[in-house]
Amino acid sequence: MPLTVLFDLDGTLVDSIELIQRSKDYAFAAMGRPAPSDREWLTGVGIPLRAMFSRYADTPAEVQEFIRLYREYQIPNHDRLVRSYDGATTVLRTLRDAGHPIGIVTSKSVELSERGLRCVELYDYIDTIVGADSLALHKPDPAPVHLALERLGTNAGEAVFIGDSVHDMQAGNAAGVVTIGALWGPFGRDELLPANPRHLLDDISGLPALLAELA
Repeated sequence: MPLTVLFDLDGTLVDSIELIQRSKDYAFAAMGRPAPSDREWLTGVGIPLRAMFSRYADTPAEVQEFIRLYREYQIPNHDRLVRSYDGATTVLRTLRDAGHPIGIVTSKSVELSERGLRCVELYDYIDTIVGADSLALHKPDPAPVHLALERLGTNAGEAVFIGDSVHDMQAGNAAGVVTIGALWGPFGRDELLPANPRHLLDDISGLPALLAELA
């Protein structure tokens, strides 16, 4: 049985970093607050939006308002500001042809994940999506990874998780899958190494060869 392949979404398959940063800037400006730097905001990519804004809001009501304003920019600008990473379509097609079950484990909602995948024409390669609204626990907790494995009928010893953030690596390691750090995303080697990825990959095009070595 080919290895099960789990992917994070933003920063791994879909380049939505510009959209994330612009949505953040819009929300903070509308709230009359100084926005965190792009680099600081990126440290929260991979955890749910509510958790990210909780770092800056004083009350739950403010968190809700931050999210509302973030969505006010994100939703209408989504399709023009997202794209797939170079080589992602070819790699997913190769994995599908080889019989690998493919899942998404993301901190984005399932609905918005589906929209992004359809927008970049990757949706048809995906067997299941575990999003922020799929369960109560989120990355870096391993629960979302476990749920994806359960849905795909496999176990941790037969799976890999590819992601761009430390939260992905922590969730995957805790779940017992092989973790692969995606260096084509917004984070570099030095930023991912402290999370102990089993492997680091410079380009997504190298994934099929790495999976063949792991099989």
